[in-house]
Amino acid sequence: MLQGKTAIVTGSTSGIGQGIARALANQGANLVINGFGDTDQIEKDCAELRENFGIEVIYNGADLTRIEEIEALIGAVRESFGGADILVNNAGVQHVAPIDEFPIDKWDLIIALNLSAAFHTTRLCLPLMRESGWGRIINLASAHALVASPYKSAYVAAKHGIAGMTKVVALETAEDNVTCNAICPGYVWTPLVESQVADTARIRGISEEEVKNDVMLAAQPTKQFVTIEQLGELAVFLCSSAAASTTGSIIPVDGGWTAQ
Repeated sequence: MLQGKTAIVTGSTSGIGQGIARALANQGANLVINGFGDTDQIEKDCAELRENFGIEVIYNGADLTRIEEIEALIGAVRESFGGADILVNNAGVQHVAPIDEFPIDKWDLIIALNLSAAFHTTRLCLPLMRESGWGRIINLASAHALVASPYKSAYVAAKHGIAGMTKVVALETAEDNVTCNAICPGYVWTPLVESQVADTARIRGISEEEVKNDVMLAAQPTKQFVTIEQLGELAVFLCSSAAASTTGSIIPVDGGWTAQ
């Protein structure tokens, strides 16, 4: 379905971003992988994607909190592939603290990576998409783009900002055969979340099942984690011809969290 297309997926060396990149590769899209991690492992993962899906893959470790590195990333994509057809803004970071104690450097980091980086990648990719006459922008927001939680002021502010920017980009590109949508997951079962279960159980003195049901999934009526595969398949749908009229949508994938 996506043969000949090039997808940039930020924060794709692990977790949700890696899963979305893999789902796009399964449809034939060439990939630009971005994120931090062990260089040897990243190269092994890229090689596995090339071998399994017969696509081209490049890795770019640009620090998305630095504008000049984002500009260099998009320049490298244009040089390697001639353009960018799909942009998945997934990179993000979290910090939890009361607002009157929230570290200023953490606020600046979260806004820079979770919100400003998506602005910069979008503004730089849009001319490439307009040149080719086709584009898909997918922003990974969060249930926190729709509702708030205590102690997450920077994250909630950034994700609400992503939702608003998604709608603006959709309106500005409505006649360009470019769509822009936001996926808003609840709690997703990732290796990072999995590793936190045992630690949380030990600290709280409760079972791992109680951590999952009563702590992590307290806000999700289904009591089921969202899976990486579900998010990957949704991203594929948003890149399909069936989703050509789906733009400006803020799509909850949260087990009913934001329906309450």
